[in-house]
Amino acid sequence: MNTSILAQPDWERLGPTFLEAIGDTLFMVSITMVIGGFFGLILGVFLYTTRPGGILKNRAVYWLINVLVNFFRPIPFIIMIAMLYPITLQVVGTTIGRSAATFVMCVAATFTVARIVEQNLVSIDPGMIEAARSMGAGPWRIIRTVILPEALGPLILGYTFIFIAVIDMSAMAGYIGGGGLGDFAIVYGYHQFEPAVTFAAVIVIVIMVQLAQFLGSWLSKKVMRR
Repeated sequence: MNTSILAQPDWERLGPTFLEAIGDTLFMVSITMVIGGFFGLILGVFLYTTRPGGILKNRAVYWLINVLVNFFRPIPFIIMIAMLYPITLQVVGTTIGRSAATFVMCVAATFTVARIVEQNLVSIDPGMIEAARSMGAGPWRIIRTVILPEALGPLILGYTFIFIAVIDMSAMAGYIGGGGLGDFAIVYGYHQFEPAVTFAAVIVIVIMVQLAQFLGSWLSKKVMRR
């Protein structure tokens, strides 16, 4: 029997690295949710408003954004890391480390968020938009006062789903030295035959996801009950 598998990991040695991995994951996920969430919201709103029949109907703009979203969204994150290599180098100045991984995560999240936003906005009752139009509201005012407020509850749930996807991306950041819990689980758990270390990383990730899911569901219900 391999006694190394049964041995307890040296948490006195691994503890600081474990805490650093948690910090790296929270950093990458937070920055990605802010930047990718913001630009994804803008693209999603334009996808919805420039589509045929939209309040900013523009065939060329809609076609361009739709093609970009359809191109980037299906690409597996690990392949996107390699594909964006030259752009990452130009923007970040390096292709390895936490900053490089976060940049790629922001790009990937932007196009995923854009489609999620569009799908949630499509569910808005067109009658509400027409009513606002009949009262003389312009397109930008309708976006601010009708479209986004009406879709806020579903959008919160959509962003909760994106948060979970971003956590998944962060787990692969170790491939380019991004650190995080995924890298910690592989390097100090799987490679060193320490299943308890891998399990600890998994537990922290599950807790993060569960907290995000609980908070997202609570906020969404609260918004939709108004």
